[in-house]
Amino acid sequence: SDVCSSDLLKNGQIVWALAKVNDSFELFKGDKIDSYLLFSNFHKYGFSTDVRFTPIRVVCNNTLTLSLNSAVERMVKISHRKQFNADNVKMMLGVAKDKLQSYKEMAAFLGSKKYKEETLVEYFQRIFPVAGSTDKKDVSRNASRALSLIDSQPGAEYAEGSWWSAFNTVTYMTDHELGRSADTRLQSAWYGYNKGLKTKALETAVEFAEAA
Repeated sequence: SDVCSSDLLKNGQIVWALAKVNDSFELFKGDKIDSYLLFSNFHKYGFSTDVRFTPIRVVCNNTLTLSLNSAVERMVKISHRKQFNADNVKMMLGVAKDKLQSYKEMAAFLGSKKYKEETLVEYFQRIFPVAGSTDKKDVSRNASRALSLIDSQPGAEYAEGSWWSAFNTVTYMTDHELGRSADTRLQSAWYGYNKGLKTKALETAVEFAEAA
């Protein structure tokens, strides 16, 4: 793998680097997903360098950041006090390859299932609920924005009308629209609230697709 980009977040409190892995897949006649490892160094006592699997949708630069595997968590935490271990990196690459294959299967499944207008509205309501509301008909500002983006977001032409498109509307918003600045968007998308939001969006899209 090659390190293709790196930078600082939170005024230098987080140092990150993206390493491109030589594995990718393409679906829907042109929708390509590349595979990366995200290395994060948190400048806090007791924190190790964290490594996560990060597939990136090329057409829109949308990301989904996941821990490599809870069962091998010790393999993806690199202590600052220990010598670099090439075998651990090989393990990470192997796990990332398996993760990418699983993600490909989910993407293909989501792309094969079409949403209906009423279920799409319900999906975005669940991902972007109205705070404090008990009325299931209420639609939040972010849910309304998602509905307006689904046919115009980058990559909308791939698997049009499918749950893959619905899920990617959420990742597009979290990576490119939500937040006060590019720095806060990236921080939230990789380490904060929006990281969990994207995972929820994927799991919920699979749930809706299974019922379609």
